[in-house]
Amino acid sequence: METTSRVGAQGAAPGTAPASAADTPEGVPATRRTVDGYLRASFPWYGLDEAFTGPRWLMQVGTSADGTVQHGSIGHGDEPSIRPDRLDPAGAEKERYAVVVTVAASPVRRSGDGTGVLDATSVSSAAWLAGSGLLAYTWPPQLDHALRDDWLDQQTEAAFELADELGGPEWSTLSLPVDGVPTPFHYRESEYGWVLAGTTPGGAHLGAYGRGMSAYGLGFAVVRDITAYA
Repeated sequence: METTSRVGAQGAAPGTAPASAADTPEGVPATRRTVDGYLRASFPWYGLDEAFTGPRWLMQVGTSADGTVQHGSIGHGDEPSIRPDRLDPAGAEKERYAVVVTVAASPVRRSGDGTGVLDATSVSSAAWLAGSGLLAYTWPPQLDHALRDDWLDQQTEAAFELADELGGPEWSTLSLPVDGVPTPFHYRESEYGWVLAGTTPGGAHLGAYGRGMSAYGLGFAVVRDITAYA
């Protein structure tokens, strides 16, 4: 599945759009179509390193108007669902997952249709995608179903603003290994889960979010065979 998202120097990128239906041949299984989106990327994908031995699964990629893959997400652990009763009777999380978001390093560039300019991607881009990704699977238990869209819009805008202020008091610094190299990340926690963002030694921007699974002690690595996640 492919999606549109705001990605740029400050988190926004006009001109991003989902791939058209013509990009996915009829008769190709949905799982294969998802893998194909990842295979079109010109940059390496990142996931949790080999220390994580649980389930791994593909989520979605985001493309520009010309079909270029700009970012994508890979899940680890339980597949999250949108539901208000995410805690068990003892107060522990029912779902334990971590999602890794890879964002291609891109300079300021012309849009695919030549009508505008796309901002450069940055750590803020990864922070925005991770923050909004966490919110997509959040539903406060006290919130009426009819009001969730309004709540989500408000919280998503707040996440967008937080991604622009990575040096602010809401963020701390966390060092985690990327392909074995200690790498600094911006990190924050909320009642909904945790979010982090940084830049890999190879230059790609990396975001992650999760719930029920601690970010401390996680490690990241290049995915050697993305088809194994399907």
